[in-house]
Amino acid sequence: MREIILLNITGEDHPGLTAALTEVLSENSINILDIGQAVIHDHLSLGMLLEVPPEAQSGPVLKDMLFQAHQLGLNITFAPIAEDEYERWVGFQGKPRYIVTLLGRKLSAHNISRVAHVVSHHGLNIDGITRLSGRFYLTESNERRRACVQFSLRGTAEDLTALRQDLLEISRTDEVDVAFQADDLYRRNRRLIIFDMDSTLIQVEVIDELAKAAGVGDQVAEITEAAMRGEIDFKESFRRRMALLKGLDESVLQGIADTLPITEGAERLIGSLKRLGYRVGILSGGFTYFANHLKEKLGVDCVSANELDIVDGKLTGETKGEIVDGAKKAELLQKMANEMNISLQQVIAVGDGANDLPMLSLAGLGVAFHAKPLVRENARHAISTLGLDGILYLIGVRDREVA
Repeated sequence: MREIILLNITGEDHPGLTAALTEVLSENSINILDIGQAVIHDHLSLGMLLEVPPEAQSGPVLKDMLFQAHQLGLNITFAPIAEDEYERWVGFQGKPRYIVTLLGRKLSAHNISRVAHVVSHHGLNIDGITRLSGRFYLTESNERRRACVQFSLRGTAEDLTALRQDLLEISRTDEVDVAFQADDLYRRNRRLIIFDMDSTLIQVEVIDELAKAAGVGDQVAEITEAAMRGEIDFKESFRRRMALLKGLDESVLQGIADTLPITEGAERLIGSLKRLGYRVGILSGGFTYFANHLKEKLGVDCVSANELDIVDGKLTGETKGEIVDGAKKAELLQKMANEMNISLQQVIAVGDGANDLPMLSLAGLGVAFHAKPLVRENARHAISTLGLDGILYLIGVRDREVA
């Protein structure tokens, strides 16, 4: 009669432990049904689910394993598993799987506890927890420190919307971000990332910078804020702001372009994704003049934005062609995905304003980045604590994998 035995092995880690232990099992023709290993602060935790075939005897095998573990300075425990219990466990295959990503400048036990309670409350089980961020020194202060852990979940939640809302509530009250995604093939095979420009790739609204140079900064900023909050139709607000810029000298543009403040993590994110074969685009309600400047600086592949109308070296207060608003951004995103012959599920879209919501909702991974409350509440994912390179965690990239 076959036996099923669960082994748990703990102790100080060093090279050769797994090889030595599995050699004992190999000599006795033991099958390994499941295996998992983790090392935290040089401390090993190794679990194996063994099938002892009918022709073998578990007693001698376990005795040899105990002796080997003692020789290696390890602790080992055994637990018999009933065959019907094993069959029930196998039956969980095919259950939905999800990923929860918890990220911030620093993570506490309180943050992890809240995520675990929400997950448990909705009937999901945590299969694994993995640290994606690098280690950091406690003796060094770093305002741009990153911390991230990823939870692998299994099970069927009765109300995924309620689950998302409960996780979002953690982001509202703690200084962390929490993302919830299906753990599927698309998550590991994104191919296109699209950025809004103003207050996303750069830390300013270019139209506000132009307005300051034209002496109408307060008026334009007021309209901009109302538009980003979704209180004014984008096209109408855009026309109002452009009209206030009439007569501004073209020479001002270069000075603003040269001093655009790039958002934290933008270069690290784009450089990493380009190495992974991603195509990178900017879809902006701003202006091509500045988007093209960023295209050259950051290695962006394509740009769609509004083109300023300039006559005799002066802004006319109008733009050429169709205004790029929220609907146009969504249309262009769809077009880019079609041209690449990829699914929208393989697209990442990143933005901060109400006019970004249409493209954020279309993309497989839509991220509201340091966004207004309206946008954060309506987007499926949000990052408000880290830089743009926090998006790497959402696709499962570890710090050690990024140059």
